[in-house]
Amino acid sequence: MMRILLKILLFPITLSLTIILLFSEFICLFGTMFLSILALLLFVLALGGTMIILKDMQDGLRAMVLAYLISPFGIPILASWLLGKIGQVNERLKAI
Repeated sequence: MMRILLKILLFPITLSLTIILLFSEFICLFGTMFLSILALLLFVLALGGTMIILKDMQDGLRAMVLAYLISPFGIPILASWLLGKIGQVNERLKAI
């Protein structure tokens, strides 16, 4: 009896968490695609423009680090990990 009451009380939370999670995954997917294109452009600019033409290594390396952070291996993977953890919490709430 208590478990059924707890499920009824947790239903709005799990429903809203599921909707927020799906929306966030959608935004993360398109954000990753956009940031991948931006990272490529920034890397080419850093390598070609700053390091080769202007001979400015420090600014070129800064731009390359920034390009790595916005590439699919930087901030987007952190967002995917966080969405995975939120999904695990949601599944645990649904399992009650």
